[in-house]
Amino acid sequence: MEEHSHLAKAALFDAISEVAAALAAGRRAEIIDVLAQGERMVEQVAQELQQSVANTSHHLRALHRAGLVSRRRQGARVLYRLAGPEVEELWVSLRDVAAALRADFARLASAYLGELDALEVVSRRELLQLQAAGQVTIIDVRPREEYLQGHVSGALSVPLSELHRFPLPEGRPLVAYCRGPYCAFAPAAVRQLRSRGLAARRLEEGFPEWRRAGLPVALGDEAGAGPPT
Repeated sequence: MEEHSHLAKAALFDAISEVAAALAAGRRAEIIDVLAQGERMVEQVAQELQQSVANTSHHLRALHRAGLVSRRRQGARVLYRLAGPEVEELWVSLRDVAAALRADFARLASAYLGELDALEVVSRRELLQLQAAGQVTIIDVRPREEYLQGHVSGALSVPLSELHRFPLPEGRPLVAYCRGPYCAFAPAAVRQLRSRGLAARRLEEGFPEWRRAGLPVALGDEAGAGPPT
């Protein structure tokens, strides 16, 4: 009986460690961050990671075996998504622990995101107030596919790669947001907008945090969204 209990306990803790092991690669953590924005095809994930489709498929299979992502077929395509909100919470907890305990984390984040101190942050509460008063234009600078799967209600879809040719209203403050606190799109957008003489700030954190806070979210396209053709 005691031996059975010991084996059962070992199996239980092995199952837990297998979930952790599935995330023991930077590219897999990056995949979780991408899929937190919405469902994506293997090829789209590979493009985001700048990795081969074969290598990306290998990582996705490992995450699927651990139960962290689910997949479905749509014709000849295979689409992946997070298996549940618990996976996103795990990812948030993991990055928060890394930020709190790794002495070099701030340096690593700064090397990727650039200097953020000069880029004023807008809180979620302040953005809601500005939006209600009609005193702000909100822009979602993530890829278009992510915007369509969910975005801050009322935001325009202006992917960072298209920001330079998008006619934005002058005289009205702009707030840009992207995937989260370690996404470089919004900081880059704010720097670009300021170089054009526009008043721009970035939203604290990003869209997943906005959604988890239970704030207004819209799906699909909205009137006026997207760059002109």
